[in-house]
Amino acid sequence: MKEISKVAAAVQASTTLKVDALFKQMKADGKDVVGFGAGEPDFDTPDNIKEAAYKAIKDGQTKYTPSNGIPALRQAIADRLLADCGISYTAGQIVVASGAKHSIYIALQTLLNPGDEVLLPAPYWVTYAEAIRMCGGVPVIIDAPETSDFKITSKQLEAAVTAKTKLFILNNPSNPTGMLYDADELRALAAVCVANDLYILSDEIYYGLVYDGRKFTSVASLGDDVKARTIIVNGVSKSYAMTGWRIGYTASDAKIAEVMSNYLSHSTSSPSTISQFAAVEALNGPQEGILAMRDVFEQRRNYIVERVNAIEGVSCRKPEGAFYVMINIEKLIGKTLGGKVINSSDDFSLAFLESGLVAVVSCDGFGCSNFVRMTYAASMDSIKEGLDRLERFVK
Repeated sequence: MKEISKVAAAVQASTTLKVDALFKQMKADGKDVVGFGAGEPDFDTPDNIKEAAYKAIKDGQTKYTPSNGIPALRQAIADRLLADCGISYTAGQIVVASGAKHSIYIALQTLLNPGDEVLLPAPYWVTYAEAIRMCGGVPVIIDAPETSDFKITSKQLEAAVTAKTKLFILNNPSNPTGMLYDADELRALAAVCVANDLYILSDEIYYGLVYDGRKFTSVASLGDDVKARTIIVNGVSKSYAMTGWRIGYTASDAKIAEVMSNYLSHSTSSPSTISQFAAVEALNGPQEGILAMRDVFEQRRNYIVERVNAIEGVSCRKPEGAFYVMINIEKLIGKTLGGKVINSSDDFSLAFLESGLVAVVSCDGFGCSNFVRMTYAASMDSIKEGLDRLERFVK
């Protein structure tokens, strides 16, 4: 038989989904495992959103919709971006897709030609690098070390630009680090993009989860010249606990939105109609649930940071947003834990799952060695038990 696509064959499995699948299998097998792998809020979708979905079904809203989403949802997204971020978009500049991951893929397909370079700070969400390659682009990694709070500078960004550079990917707040760029830092990065005629893909899926009274700034709010070249990616999965509903969206220049819509019309077409109506309620309905969930996440974060930094051999920085902690395991490299020699973050994650019965994600797949990611989108009881097991495991 003839060979399959070289592009498809080169795609690596998602690290987070692979760990989560193994965790769920072990749990199904009756093992007492604690999971901190997938970034999925442990809260249930709010009742008002569920009721909107029930109503959509009862009202017969079960047919195809426009490929870029129903007008009511696109308007609700535009209204929410104006209210929360101070950025004005028309409904025609909004494109709805089947989750934020799908939105990223469609945006990259719209922007990239084969060989175009994409500037990607590391640590990065594992899907970015794979999606860039899937779309014919070339990821150019910019190191953002722990000593710099996992953030890059405008000088680093400028130094990475070449004649082939097309796009800069910004994830703010960040998965996996939880770090947040403030307005001044964003302004400096945006100036480099404007000066070098680069697009900005700004993944802001965690913008509702920012802690310690900090203010989130969308890079697109920093001026018309920045907004014109920015594609905002967001969705309802994290802030509204709607991961399984699969609704993501982009806000961008009208021409980019048109091309994205055309691409969708020949690939997946529209997302689930019922999920779209549920998302309208999420965005237009009461927002108090977001604040309550954020407060709980902040309490969990504080507990994790204090506990991790009290365990000999590991450490972490205090995240400013999202719901992840990057745990530094550098001091454990070369040691034997759970009967295995730990030579990498992958080794640690596998040994910790098999012997410690706790699932965390190796950050080798995130472009960062000697770190593992732990999510606090889990109950406090699970967090306490998981950290107790971590303390026993490293001892």
